[in-house]
Amino acid sequence: MIFIDGVGIGKKDYQYNPFFKYGFKTFEQLFDDIPAIDKQRLSKNGCYVFPIDANLSVDGLPQSGTGQVSIFCGMNAPKFIGKHFGPFPYSTTIPVIESLNIFKSYIEADKRVCFANAYPQVFFDYMNSGKTRLNVTALSAKSAGLRLNDVNDVIDGNALTAEITNERWNKNLNYKLNVISPESAAGRLINIALKNDFTLYEFFLTDHLGHGRIADEFDQIYHNLDNFLFTLLTKINNSDLSLIICSDHGNFEDLSVKTHTNNPALGISAGKHADKFALEIIDLTDIKSTILKHCL
Repeated sequence: MIFIDGVGIGKKDYQYNPFFKYGFKTFEQLFDDIPAIDKQRLSKNGCYVFPIDANLSVDGLPQSGTGQVSIFCGMNAPKFIGKHFGPFPYSTTIPVIESLNIFKSYIEADKRVCFANAYPQVFFDYMNSGKTRLNVTALSAKSAGLRLNDVNDVIDGNALTAEITNERWNKNLNYKLNVISPESAAGRLINIALKNDFTLYEFFLTDHLGHGRIADEFDQIYHNLDNFLFTLLTKINNSDLSLIICSDHGNFEDLSVKTHTNNPALGISAGKHADKFALEIIDLTDIKSTILKHCL
């Protein structure tokens, strides 16, 4: 499972939708098209693009905190608390995360799970200082008893940095890691997935870009993600692995605003059960149950 923060299916807009403005070979070469509001579903050679309702019958713009709880716990978090909320989980959803997250579901079924992201030392310093505010994915992994990966796991090839290639860790955090290509990172993630029953990787820089941050790194982040996803989809499509790529809300697909959008969140599936994912996942709350139904 690849979770990509803040990517929706937007208008066919060559000015503000980067997928149309700059092109995205993951869509153009694998599906011969780019998803848009007027063409939300694409399929070719066993791969599928499909919309995921992120509004969940609650007014306002969807947010990461409630959206991610809805994804990873299979419940309507904004309806539960009465509003969309984020970026961190709302206080009353924390017990829900601790009891219902998808990692825990797999572990309780005696399955092998992996949260493939690694965290830099500054994150562990934050944790050791007594501060406990975590995003939904990290809190899910921690509450399920998983050890969070560090720089040594990246060096050993057992984890990925959140920006795929290690470059930002070197540039911003003074690490001296070997820079890897997006294609190599995709191969590493597949190798990790082959050792586990459920593997999650989270990519959040799309949401940062959608909010107008780190604009000077746009081209590199955009093309790294494209090459990473293209490689994953190509390699997994004819394998026994199942791949689900999903987001929590729209944002990146409309750069005319620096807020989230009410657009459908992006869903992509490939590999085993790909057709079932595309058919059965209608909104964010369906993602966990559909994965468990077909892959547990």
